[in-house]
Amino acid sequence: MANECFADEIAIDFPSVGGVIERMRDAFLGERADADVLRADVSLSRREAVKGLVVPVDVPVQATCPHCGGRGETWTEQCHLCGGSGAASLNYPVRVSVPPGVADGARVRFRLTRPDMRPVRVELRIAVRSSAA
Repeated sequence: MANECFADEIAIDFPSVGGVIERMRDAFLGERADADVLRADVSLSRREAVKGLVVPVDVPVQATCPHCGGRGETWTEQCHLCGGSGAASLNYPVRVSVPPGVADGARVRFRLTRPDMRPVRVELRIAVRSSAA
């Protein structure tokens, strides 16, 4: 009976805990097949494709609200940043290394993980522009 009370306390005071539980489950059981993949295109000139480069990418992520720390409230009022959910949508800057000699249509895949956010799988499709463009 005490455990049920504790579970209610977590659900009420920390709405963002659900994401932590999902991450723990994924760590123990493996990533879910239905997990979303963010896809984006990166356009390179022929010269950039031959030489390779580092491309800055902003990845939209769901993270613990930096204002309320995941509680969904500040003192007795609902958090204005997350709307009481305990999570916030943020753009996370990443620098992706594109190898030299990359071909048009190649894909760069990576997974972005941090303790304060839900893991995100990202796939960047490389498009090499013709010299006329």
